[in-house]
Amino acid sequence: MQKEITTREDIAFLVTSFYSRIRKDVYLAPIFNRHIQDWKAHLEHLTDFWEAQLFFSKKFTGNPLLKHQEVDASEGYTINEQHFGIWLNYWVQTIDDLFVGEKAATLKNRARKIGTFLHVGMFNARPKNS
Repeated sequence: MQKEITTREDIAFLVTSFYSRIRKDVYLAPIFNRHIQDWKAHLEHLTDFWEAQLFFSKKFTGNPLLKHQEVDASEGYTINEQHFGIWLNYWVQTIDDLFVGEKAATLKNRARKIGTFLHVGMFNARPKNS
């Protein structure tokens, strides 16, 4: 049964469920698995990120744009809008499967904005001949 997102535990469940899908995807799994050595720590870090997005907590530290630019460079500047589209579709599907309400809608909208920001930021950081 779907419920409202009200706690960090809800966000952790969302993040864990979402990345279980990502880790099985033919396009995304290889990229993520090349760059994430400690999934438990990464999921905790991403829970901090999404908790900050939704509840304005101060737990998250880091620079997501820089990290994504580094991953794109190490992948030979091959990450594109298809990757982001797949990622966003999994995010929306996972939220829709598990949650309802205003906070669920907020997380879907934030993901759209964040995905666009990261994609444009990665593209703008590429060498001009890429």
